[in-house]
Amino acid sequence: MSGTRVLVVQPSKLDPLGELGEWLLAAGADLDVVLPAEQELPTDFDNHQGVVVLGGEMGAYDDADHPWLAGVRGLLSRAVAQRIPVLAICLGAQLLAAATGGQVRPARKGPEVGTLLVAKRDAAAADPLLGPLPLTPDVLQFHSDEITTLPPSAQLLASSPKCDNQAFRVGDCAYGLQFHIETTPDIVLEWARLSSDTAATARPGQFEPEHLAEFHADLAETWQPVAERFVRLVATPPEERSTTRFLPLA
Repeated sequence: MSGTRVLVVQPSKLDPLGELGEWLLAAGADLDVVLPAEQELPTDFDNHQGVVVLGGEMGAYDDADHPWLAGVRGLLSRAVAQRIPVLAICLGAQLLAAATGGQVRPARKGPEVGTLLVAKRDAAAADPLLGPLPLTPDVLQFHSDEITTLPPSAQLLASSPKCDNQAFRVGDCAYGLQFHIETTPDIVLEWARLSSDTAATARPGQFEPEHLAEFHADLAETWQPVAERFVRLVATPPEERSTTRFLPLA
């Protein structure tokens, strides 16, 4: 899909694109990865038609230690205003919420960690990105903060027993996912090693290599089509999105 260029903002070296990068490339996207702690973010979208923002160990408001966070929030705010498709994951979703009028706080029920399920809300049925998903898709959780208040214009698309705001859409094309879909077993095992106290809150067996390998096979089956639909969304002119229910896969 020539000309579909996506800006990938990677807040942390601990959370690379992983499998999501392979899915986006296979769907025809060209990817430009920027680490905002080390590189300048673009000031406009002249060279990009979509944005992906990944996760990280920092908090959405930790500007004192990570002053570049303000730039990521500003980028997301501009993307929403200009109807640039966004896929924001974990910290990325929290930054999207914070940038558009929502609030992020420490998770009221404690960390949400492990290979879990989220439940689609009724509003997700007609959503062009998440509509075709199973009612309770597999996801990987590893977060201690949560989006406590969605932006005023947001549509809630999925929830979980621990955190209500698991997936949401701001406007017609900016998506926030509190959970992870980009991980590999090795990435998750490294998180568990570095954040052992957080990992200890997961159910027993969640970080066994065999379990993670089986889980990630299921994760790919569920979420690779979403990545394909996101690339189609990026390639769809804004004036055509309102009449597109489910974006074609070919």
